[in-house]
Amino acid sequence: MVRHVAWMCLVMAATAAGLTPQVQNDQELVRLFTEDQADRTPAPGRSIDWSTVLPRDRARETRVKELYRSDALQTGADYYHAAMILQHAPAPEDYLLAHEFCVVAVSQGEKRALWLAAATEDRFLMALGRPQRFGTQYRSADATSPVRLHPVDGHVTDGLRGLFAVPPLAEAMAREKEMSERLGPRP
Repeated sequence: MVRHVAWMCLVMAATAAGLTPQVQNDQELVRLFTEDQADRTPAPGRSIDWSTVLPRDRARETRVKELYRSDALQTGADYYHAAMILQHAPAPEDYLLAHEFCVVAVSQGEKRALWLAAATEDRFLMALGRPQRFGTQYRSADATSPVRLHPVDGHVTDGLRGLFAVPPLAEAMAREKEMSERLGPRP
């Protein structure tokens, strides 16, 4: 009985201090997500330094996969944050896993994952050399070429796009210039 009470006191103290493994994982995923997004938000008048961002991306992706393999992703927010990081990975299987994370996140009530579910599907298809479905992905021929909307399969309606929190296709097409300016030269 004394041992049980002592154990409960330790668990309660750790929880109060924010030291439970789940809280630590949540905090780490939020930190990784915040760093990922900050790397993609250059200061006004500057472009993204991809030579700095790409190695950081690979490190974040490695850590997210470690957390996933150890079953540390628990909440919709965990899956959303992990998906956002993985969708910046270089391989189609990473985009597919990110898409699956989005499905879990949405099923757990994480509405932010709706757009990301469409984007990860588009990225996956684009990596396979196929047209995207939702119109979320932009690409350039090389580092100095302007960014263009990757070809879009005409079977998805703007109504379905809207259910995934994706803007109408005409709006996506109009964003090409903005995307070129924001992304800058790429490796």
